[in-house]
Amino acid sequence: MVSDPHLSPGARFLFTTAAFVIVVAGMRAAEAILVPFLLSVFIAVISAPLLFWLRDRGIPGGLSLLLVLLGVVGFILIIAVLIGTSLNDFSKALPNYQARLQDDLSSTVQWLTKLGVPLPDQLIRESFDPGVIMQLAAKLFTSLSGVLTNAFFILLTSLFILLEASSFPEKLRSILSHPDVSMSQFDKLTDNVKRYVAMKTLISLLTGVVIAIWLTILGVDYPMLWGLLAFLFNYVPNIGSIIAAVPAILLALVQSGIGLAIGTTIGYVVVNVLVGNVIEPRAMGRGLGLSTLVVFLSLVFWGWVLGPVGMLLSVPLTMVVKIALESNEKTRWVGVLLGPEAAHESRPEQKSDAVSENDNRPARG
Repeated sequence: MVSDPHLSPGARFLFTTAAFVIVVAGMRAAEAILVPFLLSVFIAVISAPLLFWLRDRGIPGGLSLLLVLLGVVGFILIIAVLIGTSLNDFSKALPNYQARLQDDLSSTVQWLTKLGVPLPDQLIRESFDPGVIMQLAAKLFTSLSGVLTNAFFILLTSLFILLEASSFPEKLRSILSHPDVSMSQFDKLTDNVKRYVAMKTLISLLTGVVIAIWLTILGVDYPMLWGLLAFLFNYVPNIGSIIAAVPAILLALVQSGIGLAIGTTIGYVVVNVLVGNVIEPRAMGRGLGLSTLVVFLSLVFWGWVLGPVGMLLSVPLTMVVKIALESNEKTRWVGVLLGPEAAHESRPEQKSDAVSENDNRPARG
């Protein structure tokens, strides 16, 4: 924020807002470059703990880096194969699915009309199209496959980031005026970010695999595609699981009726309840979270700035901002506001400290 003492608070606010708008406009204009770079940073943050673990086990740095990159390349190839084969078939069948959804919607409206609930069929068909949700899912996969065409640039950038990961703290220490204090905050920030991204990725991978297996057992078309969608949207807490479930449930409804749709819904509910309420809080801690309002606003904001891939990266990007704010005492209150709930643990301690201070005061006559 502008700190000129001659400026009024209103002028400072206007300057800060103008700077924010300019930065956001620049980010949106540079979307084609910024999205692959952010994906590179994301991959590097996920891979860094494994790289350091291999180095700690005595494996040479070059070999450790090669093994990590081979693992990343293998994972990207698997995603590319899934998107390439399933997405082509799904895109060809999408118009048929949309038409059948419209027919089911018209049948439902006619059934309600016979029961004495008059509904304007034409108005509902024009205002509510359930096939749009499936079209949005196809658009998301298409956008993701388009980003993967820059796989060489993404991998190369991730390689250089990982190469700099070990020496970057020493560079910071050499240029900081108070390295011990600043580096402790930097270490806390990087540790929390790496822990959050790594644990969230593992939990999202577990969610996607279980969903794909469940849909395969039920016989829903393109189970690997919906498992990938569940993996991606599990990075968006609270509402991400709903967004990922709706296209698969609609497809199950069109494919085999209400029974298959109910079975698909039960699978999504059970998996997301277990992951969201049992596994994730124990693995990551309740402090690493965002309020539902912040999640929704970040989804809208980053999706508008960076497109569909920005929606997938919205919560990790916002979490990095939250962790950075909480690492500094001056901005910690902003990080608390972004979180799901305030930390009350410190209040009893503060109260007990106040009581102890009162007990140590000399009694007045």
